[in-house]
Amino acid sequence: MIDTAPERRALADRLEKAGALTTPQWRAAVEAVPRELFLNPGVFLPTDGGRWQPVTAVGADPAEWARIAYSDRSLTTQLDGHLTADQADGLVTGVPTSSSTTPVTVVGMLENLDLEDGHRLLEIGTGTGYSSALMCHRLGEDNVTTVEVDPEVAARADAALETAGFSTWTVTGDGLLGHPPRALYDRVIATCAVRRIPHAWIRQTKPGGIILATIGSWPYGTGLAKVTVGEDGTAEGRIIGRSSFMQARSQTAVPVSGDLSARTAYADSERATKVPPTILKEWMPAFLSQLAAPGAQFVRATTSDGSQLLYVFDSDRESFAEFTAAGADWTVRQGGPAALWDDIEQALIAWQDAGSLDISAVRLHITNESHAYWIEGNPSLRWEHRLT
Repeated sequence: MIDTAPERRALADRLEKAGALTTPQWRAAVEAVPRELFLNPGVFLPTDGGRWQPVTAVGADPAEWARIAYSDRSLTTQLDGHLTADQADGLVTGVPTSSSTTPVTVVGMLENLDLEDGHRLLEIGTGTGYSSALMCHRLGEDNVTTVEVDPEVAARADAALETAGFSTWTVTGDGLLGHPPRALYDRVIATCAVRRIPHAWIRQTKPGGIILATIGSWPYGTGLAKVTVGEDGTAEGRIIGRSSFMQARSQTAVPVSGDLSARTAYADSERATKVPPTILKEWMPAFLSQLAAPGAQFVRATTSDGSQLLYVFDSDRESFAEFTAAGADWTVRQGGPAALWDDIEQALIAWQDAGSLDISAVRLHITNESHAYWIEGNPSLRWEHRLT
């Protein structure tokens, strides 16, 4: 074990230079909380071929472990909902299901909470517990409650928090969508992505309180929503920027699989696209597409001869859009009760006509019946998602 105080000060300096760290209270927290404590038993580092290299805290050189812990990146701590680095032998494959988010993202979100002394805070998604520790340092452990759906992840976070000198209220269970602890909070922060902000969170927040959560389900197409709760039990605010978090497990979309050609065999229409579907690889168009066609998923595939295929699927509505390229032009085939690409393309064209505005132009209003999204001054850029 080495003293990582110099690394913590260097991290604070980098965060300050990046504009993520702006207040002395949060700088004090960053300098005080050892991130390495919240990475036990180890991490998975990405390697070529989509595989992961396990690195354990006890097996790594202390200086190398400190370098990893204070790197400016997210560090995967669990694969496939169960596998940790100490259980892996050599390179492994898997899907990340828990991580320590990059410090610039964590601290930037905490700064956006506009916390004041004495505030009570609810965190959805304890994860490694690093952000929980930062909040405990800022507010005092008695004012922080954190919820984690995975009992094993929660146990590791609790152990790390105790080692760091904090004993906060950690709740294990599905507080993500249903019933968080019964109390009124000044602030609610989610360290996972959700398709929509559950109204249960609004009910647990004091009027005038703030909720900060990442909205969306497409990788690299989600937005950080900051909403203020009103006296009438609604909430309103805007998307304040891009944000990328793992999906809340109870809201994770089932990946589209199987024979894609069979799923798209019978189309109702075929036409040239007005907007190339490759635009969906960009952040704001991906976010807008989810507003225009909630429930849709963007899927990329490659044929045996190397040709690129792009799809949009909505499994709930049994609808699809399939794209094929001919030089610089694209053709779309659509099938099912919902014309997915018509809805998405209309939104993208209206967005381009409005000047291709940034994601921060999107506003939202939440009630117990619906989520409404809009861009000011553009009647064609307005969507309402009714809750069923």
